[in-house]
Amino acid sequence: MNITLITVGKIKEKYLRDAIDEYRKRLSRYCKLDIVEIQDGKTPDNASLKEEESIKDKEGEGILKYVKDNMYVVALDLKGKMLSSEELSDFVKDLGIKGESNMAFVIGGSLGLSSAVLNRANYKLCFSKMTFPHQLMRVILLEQIYRGFRIMKGEPYHK
Repeated sequence: MNITLITVGKIKEKYLRDAIDEYRKRLSRYCKLDIVEIQDGKTPDNASLKEEESIKDKEGEGILKYVKDNMYVVALDLKGKMLSSEELSDFVKDLGIKGESNMAFVIGGSLGLSSAVLNRANYKLCFSKMTFPHQLMRVILLEQIYRGFRIMKGEPYHK
C-alpha cells in the first residue's frame, strides 16, 4: 500500500521531526510512505473571513497539485466521521481489498482545508472535537496508521 501525507506547513520542532522519523521507520515494514509539505499561508492578525478563505484556497491549490486521480483521499476535518483505532484499521484494510492501494491523508493548516480539497476528498475523518496543532496532528495520524497496520496483522501493540 502507498500512503501519502499531504500537509500544510513545515515541522520546525526537532522533537516532532524525531517522532515523525520514528513512525516513518516503523511504517516502512507495512507500506510506502511519502510526506509532502505545502507552504502555509501567513494569516495576518484580525484577518477577515474573505482573507482567511483566500489563504485556505491558496493552500488548497498547493495540496491538490499532489493529489493524483488514482488516490483515495482522506481529509482530516472536524466535521468528519470519528473512528476507533480498530475501525480505522478495518477502513484501511477494506480499501486495500477493494484495490484502493494509493491513499492520501490530508492535514490542513491552522485555518483548516479549502472547500475544493474537501470536495475532492473521498472520506472525511475527525480525530476529536478538540483542536490540535497541525504539526502535532501529523505525529498522531502516523501513530494511528502504524497502530492500524499492527492491528491488521494481529501483532501486539499497546491498548
